[in-house]
Amino acid sequence: MTKTNTGNFFEDFRLGQTIRHATPRTVTAGDQALYTALYGSRFVVPSSDAFARALGYGAAPIDDLLAFHIVFGKTVPDISLNAVANLGYADGRFVAPVYPGDTLSTASEVIGLKETSSGKTGIVYVRSTGTNQRGETVMSYVRWVMVRKRDEGAPAPDPVTPDLPEAVAAADLVPPAGLDLAAYDLDAAGSPHLWGDYAVGEKIDHIDGMTVEEAEHQIATRLYQNTAKVHFNQHVEGQGRFGRRLVYGGHAISTARALSFNGLANAFAIGAINAGAHANPVFAGVTLYAWSEILDKAETSAPGVGALRVRTVATKDRACADFPLKGEDGKYDPAVVLDLDYWVFMPKR
Repeated sequence: MTKTNTGNFFEDFRLGQTIRHATPRTVTAGDQALYTALYGSRFVVPSSDAFARALGYGAAPIDDLLAFHIVFGKTVPDISLNAVANLGYADGRFVAPVYPGDTLSTASEVIGLKETSSGKTGIVYVRSTGTNQRGETVMSYVRWVMVRKRDEGAPAPDPVTPDLPEAVAAADLVPPAGLDLAAYDLDAAGSPHLWGDYAVGEKIDHIDGMTVEEAEHQIATRLYQNTAKVHFNQHVEGQGRFGRRLVYGGHAISTARALSFNGLANAFAIGAINAGAHANPVFAGVTLYAWSEILDKAETSAPGVGALRVRTVATKDRACADFPLKGEDGKYDPAVVLDLDYWVFMPKR
């Protein structure tokens, strides 16, 4: 009997199956420092204990996306080690801050299965939930992945595609508990623009670009303990369809979020991920740019806190002054690598 893990193939998944993923991870201030070194994110709440405590946090929380990537990384050996592509995200809810010293664990439920027309792969839908050491949910999200079949002749299960919301309802957003934004310092945060200054339909070119380095994207992916082969093994990937290692899609998400500081500096926390698509592959050496559109605005249950629904689009080797997205054929522009729809929290006047 083999003692090594080859990962699950499509025919290994069962509807309703629950998978507890290995390796709970205690998140430290060192992880946060390395995350900052990799992306240069300047959002003030995860950067400053003093600022965060003044608003009612227990300390500077771990960056929301660092927590997301760690929760995501736990799932890879069981869900997507044999994936062809990570296809999308939906119904992602950030419900509690993660602090240095918290230990994150992840479990996933299979909520949909559908063989593709080629018969060589299938799409697996999972809802993954991250919890802390007290068993409290800190986040949950749905993603769907195209996974190889071990045996192309294996019978297909009855297709089940879950009914997913277009967006997390504003009423379901959970601002961090106990916030009091009376002490919010606009100078320290880096921008005078608050919730009321943004209009639905407004587009923002974040201007700056960041080149993806081979070593950095691999360090980042290892930081999350993401073991997907396509990110690390040049010996194998050199013979694959791209001829080189593929950059983890989350690296593009974090880069775009960091770039969005220039224009959305007071978006101090992420409330939800409504939808996301990795439109085109990212490789080391490309330079990423980003632009955002305000899709919606909403009140929240927290005094002084508003929510903005934002679409952030990242491009490779193309600046975003003309807001590239899709062509007349409805397909993504070849330069577009990420299309992310999410809610952020922002102070109100």
